[in-house]
This record gives sequence, C-alpha cells and structure tokens, in this order.
Amino acid sequence: MNSNQQIKKKLNSILPFVQKPGRYVGGEYNRVKKDWDSVRSHVALVFPDIYDLGLPNLGVMILYEEINKRPDALCERAYLPWLDMEKAMRENEIPLYSLESKTPLSQFDLIGFTLPYETLYTNVLNALDLAGIPLHASERVENHPIIIAGGHAAYNPEPMASFIDAFVIGEGEEVIHEIIDLLQRAKEHGTTRAETLQSLQALPGLYVPSLYNPSYHPDGTFESLTPLTKEFPTSVSKRFCGTLPPPPTRFLVPSIDVVHNRIAMEIMRGCTRGCRFCHAGMVNRPVREQPVATIISAIEEALANTGYEEIALLSLSSSDYTQIGSLVDEITRRFKDRNLTISLPSLRIESFSVELMEKLKGVRQGGFTLAPEAASDRMRNRINKPIQAEQLLATAREIYLRGWNTLKLYFMIGQPGETMEDVQAIADLSKAVIVEGRKTIGKRANLHVGVSTFVPKPHTPFQWASLDPLAVVLEKQNLLKDQLRGPGLKMTWSNPRETILEAALSRGDRNLSKVIETAWRNGAKFDAWQDQFNFNIWMDAFEAHHLSPDFYASRPRSMEEAFPWDHIHTGVARKFLQREYLRSLEGTLTDDCRDGCHACGILTEFSDLRRANPSELWLCPEVN
Repeated sequence: MNSNQQIKKKLNSILPFVQKPGRYVGGEYNRVKKDWDSVRSHVALVFPDIYDLGLPNLGVMILYEEINKRPDALCERAYLPWLDMEKAMRENEIPLYSLESKTPLSQFDLIGFTLPYETLYTNVLNALDLAGIPLHASERVENHPIIIAGGHAAYNPEPMASFIDAFVIGEGEEVIHEIIDLLQRAKEHGTTRAETLQSLQALPGLYVPSLYNPSYHPDGTFESLTPLTKEFPTSVSKRFCGTLPPPPTRFLVPSIDVVHNRIAMEIMRGCTRGCRFCHAGMVNRPVREQPVATIISAIEEALANTGYEEIALLSLSSSDYTQIGSLVDEITRRFKDRNLTISLPSLRIESFSVELMEKLKGVRQGGFTLAPEAASDRMRNRINKPIQAEQLLATAREIYLRGWNTLKLYFMIGQPGETMEDVQAIADLSKAVIVEGRKTIGKRANLHVGVSTFVPKPHTPFQWASLDPLAVVLEKQNLLKDQLRGPGLKMTWSNPRETILEAALSRGDRNLSKVIETAWRNGAKFDAWQDQFNFNIWMDAFEAHHLSPDFYASRPRSMEEAFPWDHIHTGVARKFLQREYLRSLEGTLTDDCRDGCHACGILTEFSDLRRANPSELWLCPEVN
C-alpha cells in the first residue's frame, strides 16, 4: 500500500469525527487531477490557513490554473487543517497532503506558500512540520522539495528567511514557469540542491536568503545585507507582467460553504492615487488594465464553468478603471436576466461611484462601502487622500436615496501626526452621515463604521513613521466606542495587540526568525484568528531572544537608517518615498499620477519592459 492509499484509508476513519470534513477531501468541481507519473514536475500550492479562506484566494487560483495548463506539470493544493483535524492527523501519523491526489507534500518537487499577510508566518511553520519537512532551509537535503513563498508579505522576506528556500518578489504568472523549467533542467542534469538555489537566485525576481548575510550595528539596528559572492545581485527587483494575462475562468466550486462563493475578476492592477499609507498602492505600480472585451468574455466563460451567481470586479480603485462606464454598461446589458450579484469594491467617494452601482442594482444589491480613512482636512492632507466632508455627506445622501439602507465607512486611526481632535472628527463625521441617512430614508438607515489601526508598512512613504503606543491606541478606540453608538450605528475595531505583532513582523529583520519559531513551538498558530491569537506567547518569545516588538514597530527612524527590506526593489525609488514622507509632515498633497508624473521611478526602472509591451495601457505619463 503506497502512501496515498494509506492516507485515504486513515482519513476514512477520522473524518466522521472532525468539524467540516469537506475541508479535507477535495473533489471540487473544476479541480484538476493529472496522472502523477505522466508529468515531469509536481507543484503544491499551500494557502497557510484553513480551506474556507484559502480556496477562494485569487492568487492561488491564478497560479493553479496557470501551472495546470502545462502538459509537463501538475499543480495540486493544500490548506492548513483546523485544530481538531491537526490533532487527529498527528495522532494517526497523517502528513499534510494535497487534496487532489492525497499525496504527502514531502513528495512534491516544489511547494509554494502564499503570504498575503504576516500573521500567517507561524502557520507556514506548522504546515512544514505537518508535512515532515525540516523547518530550516539549511537543514533540507537533496530529496526535500524546494520551498518558495510569495505575496505581499514577501516584500520584506527577512523575518521568514530561515524557513524559505527562495522568495518570489512581485507577480508570479510568468516567473513560475521559469522556476519550473529551471527545476526540470536541474533534475535532468543531476544538479545539487545548493547549485539549484544559486540558479534560482539568477532568475529576475527571485531572492534566496541563504546566499546573503545580514550585519547589524552595535545597537541592534540593521546595517546591511551582503551577498556571499559577487555573482549575486545586491538588490532584487520585483517581477511584474507588462501585459496582464487573461483572467482565470475555471474557478474551483467547493463542496462546503467558504468565505467567498464567487467569481473574482481582476479588472485592473495597480493604483495612481498615491495614498501614503498604502502598501499595495506602492508595490503594485504601474497601473495595467484588462480590456472590457477580455473581462466580459472571461465572465461568460466563468459563469458557464461554475454556476456561481456572484461576481466581484476587483482592483485597488475600481472607479479609476478608465473604461469602467463601458464595462458596467456591458455587464448590465449582457447579464441583466441572469439574477447575478455584481460588486464593485474600492470605489471613490463621489456621485459617479453611486451611479455605477445604481446601474448594477437591477442584478441585486448589498451594502455600499466607502473608505475615507481620515475625517479631518489636516489628516487627509497628510495621508494624501483629499476628500471633503461635504463630498462624503453628498455621496452618502445619494447612496441612501437610491435604495441602499446600509453604508459602511472605513477609517484608520494612528496615522502619523494624528491628534485626539482628528479622532473626534471621525466620530463627528460618522454621526453626520447617519443623521443624513435618517433625514433621507428614516429609521431604515444604518451605518457601519470600521476602524483599523495604522501599521507603518515597508516600501511606503510612512516606512519612517512609528506605530502608536498601545495606551494611545486604546485611548483613541475608547473615544470612538463611547460616541459611535445608538440607533443605526455599529462600530468594529482591530485588536491593538494584533496590530503590534503585525507591525513588528512586517518591519522585522532576520533575527525575528528565532522569535517566530519560538512562538510557534510554544503554541502560536492561526494568529489572524481573534479566538486563537495569544499575545503573551509572542511577548514571551520576544523576551526569550532579548528582543522587543517596540524596537521594530514603535521606534522612530531617521531618514538615513537602512531597512532590512532595502535590497528588495519595487521599482519605486527610496528618494521618492522620502519626498512623500516629508510632504506628509508638511501637510502637502501630491496629485494623482494621471494628472502628471511625479518621478516615482517605476517607468525608469522598467523602461525596457514598457517598450516590449507598446500596446499595453500603462496609466503613467512617459518618462524621457
């Protein structure tokens, strides 16, 4: 009996006794199952959280479909089991396996982890341990899979450097094929693991941490990262696609309910707004769009392939898509009789956004979401999001008038320079909105205010800023909790202790690998889950290694300080980020990139790629 058969037999005995056994059996509609022996390369994609969250992840879905198009490779999936299933797997010696074929992950050639956020780090260690793969890259030998990771949290790879063989920096649709081709050649020529890793470092957009040594100043601050030999680059530039590939259309249809049962259609990648706190808006430059015809064709095909009744048109700023009016008109015309729910997240605060959603109302509707982020003019100028209070109130009035009973507003506290008066402005503006709603539609008007806490992210103008101390965050939250209550009002907020951890991990250096491992060994996992997050475990782990989260999260930074992520180049120049930070301190706005180039560096860095894609609409002015 082979390992696959053994796993299947053991699963039959334990699945009746765990929550949601459908998480662990596979067999989804549109899943791809190939004959193992008929292909040269075997790839496993792992979303390091439970199936319910991982299955709808668009990044995994894109790569799953992309790899399985190859006749010489297969791609299968794995997710982290929930606590009850993990216990049963360990007791019955069942390794972490792929859903498609029940093959242990240790038998794959390549394992790819997606890291959309930092609080998944301990889950990655848990997945490696469940798979029987050494946690440390330095302890893996020739028969172990190559472990890669990518995603937004990989733009500062150093905290996870001890555990990952190679990081993919940027977009993966093209580079994944180069990685598979390289591993096939390595296998064919009997290349050693060490030689393979060196070859991976030679691929644009790949970073192999074991080929670099960090150094630190006597006070513990990061000094520099040095390649082991001169053949390795001193910096790694992100990968991105000059032309967006066609969207995936064979979305997996789960057998159980998951967080999003829908078609996720990316209409645009990148953003020109320049919000100074926004990591995605900086690292995803430049803007590239899908043509309307491509989107409509992909929606048609995806509907036929899935039977889904919800479509999300995704981008960082949907109403900035240059053909958004034509797209919405065509969707309304083409699908008006299909009884679909179509959502446009990330809309600007203006009447045009309401008109767009009004056109889609005929196909069903839910709540309407806007993200002003700040409520005072002073803070809006600092974060570079100039939205007047009158504009928000007028837009809210239009939303309630046109049939939406619930409006959701998202704000962020703790941004650089914020005072209690700025926080009070959030309460005042929110109360003004619900008053407007009550005047417009009476008691049916509802307002949901979501309040997150600012994290100074790498590769943004605010990477020099500090996280608010815990006591200050609690004071700001308490002010809002006291005031945002009453009929029609609801407020949600983030756990400030989770924010401290997120900030420390996102801004950390390689020393945090020890903290992450200690926290995991002491029981930390599912840190993004409120009922599982244990702040004390993390504080004990920091203390065990004589480190403090405040050192990474709350310590003021000079403009000259080197960052652990400086060797990762997103295409946006450090001097541009510095200039934007100084403009923030002055309260000076920077116009949208569509209104004139601000020389962020992205087109200079990737000028060759732009010339190679002359027909692609890159929404940045030409740089001479």
